Amino acid sequence: MRNVLVVGAGNAALCAAIAAAEGGARVTVLERAPRAVRGGNSAFTGGCFRTVYDGADDIARLVPDLTPEERATSDFGSYDAEKFYLDLCELSGYRADPALIEILVQESLPTLLWMRERGVRFLPAYGRQSFKVDGRNVFWGGLTVETAGGGLGLVDALFRRAEALGVAIRYDHKVEGLIGDRHHVGGVIVNGETLAADAVILAAGGYHANTEWRVRYLGQGWDLAKVRGSRYNTGNVIRAALDLGARSHGNWSGCHSVFFDAGADDFGNLAMLNQQKNYFTLGMVVNREGQRFFDEGADFRNYTYSRMGAAILRQPGGTGWQVFDAQTSAILPDEYRVARAARFQADTLEGLAAKMEGIDRDAFLRTVAQFNAAVGEDVPFNPAVKDGRRTHGLPIDKTNWALALREPPFVAFQVTCGITLTYGGLAIDEQARVQNEEGEAIAGLYAAGELVGGLYYDRYPGGAGLTSGAVFGRIAGMAAAA
Repeated sequence: MRNVLVVGAGNAALCAAIAAAEGGARVTVLERAPRAVRGGNSAFTGGCFRTVYDGADDIARLVPDLTPEERATSDFGSYDAEKFYLDLCELSGYRADPALIEILVQESLPTLLWMRERGVRFLPAYGRQSFKVDGRNVFWGGLTVETAGGGLGLVDALFRRAEALGVAIRYDHKVEGLIGDRHHVGGVIVNGETLAADAVILAAGGYHANTEWRVRYLGQGWDLAKVRGSRYNTGNVIRAALDLGARSHGNWSGCHSVFFDAGADDFGNLAMLNQQKNYFTLGMVVNREGQRFFDEGADFRNYTYSRMGAAILRQPGGTGWQVFDAQTSAILPDEYRVARAARFQADTLEGLAAKMEGIDRDAFLRTVAQFNAAVGEDVPFNPAVKDGRRTHGLPIDKTNWALALREPPFVAFQVTCGITLTYGGLAIDEQARVQNEEGEAIAGLYAAGELVGGLYYDRYPGGAGLTSGAVFGRIAGMAAAA
């Protein structure tokens, strides 16, 4: 029986552990965090998975308890392999590793079905990924399913399956080094002790929680970002692999970062989830100078949200406001209704401006007036499609979903940068084997999840991260047990 060590305990790590255990291996998971905050970055997510699917029949395969009424009142659309592949290519500026993203696309639906069979419950992402249009829930942006209970529900289900298979979970176990060389790995150094293994799977996330590394690799000002997810993802496992001779790969100066509540804690808090603010497409975003600084309607939020944290970090003071009126605030999802949100409301725009501390109020009111005057009223508003309802003649036009801010009450949410994950990491091959600097597989060493480089550059299609973690985690687990 092969002895497999899995480093990390999020979605990718647990899929790897389950696959390895089902392959006949003796599996131990080494989790740096205490049990109370287990689950890595995955626990902090909304649990959405991007997958290839061909209409309602495939959704029903993932959601076997989908009711006839839900099918009748839902327009799930479809999302084929070509579209998924092109989204990954385009959002990476055509830099993504073609072999890896081909695997990610082709194995997306089979992997989700595999997870469902192992106790992960999928649901249609009503409220987050659909809008009601003419009485039907219309899904948009190629992202249709989520896990019951969000990210916490996801990891809890995977932990249950892993433990039922006899996987040992060791908490408060920080891996400090790897045993071996650039050709072969035979174990890890954890909490000062050496643990031998036939195979080691690295799935401990990137370096988003390492303030020094953020400034070193992402640039000036990134020490000021709030950490949206796990505080334990500091890159120590990446460093251990690089010290051994593994090849670094991917976009080390890039990251996934979002508009995040300005009142949020500096590190992710499992008791205060959903503090990102990703539905800016429905309103207006201004900086402290009262100016808009990007096209809020350029595309569905799934394709633009992952670089908004960087955009706001570049603005004066690193903060700004998302502004809505009654027309769209009513359809904002639950992430805008969490406790302790930096939320301000008034019955007039002047009253709202008076509550937005630090903003140039006169400039803000001018910006709103100019925006309202520039909105074309001839195109109907439809949040479920790129409706082409736009402004005309502004320095930065809004090209979809433009509604004049006229109906009280008016609401503003103060936002800053929240970093989710980093894009740089280790090079792997199609079997999830870590590559050394000479381009050879390091025997016995595998990797999956956010510490894998080469998948994402610049932007990131929402839901691809959990899917890629599961796909390559499963591949790594099967290979490690073989």
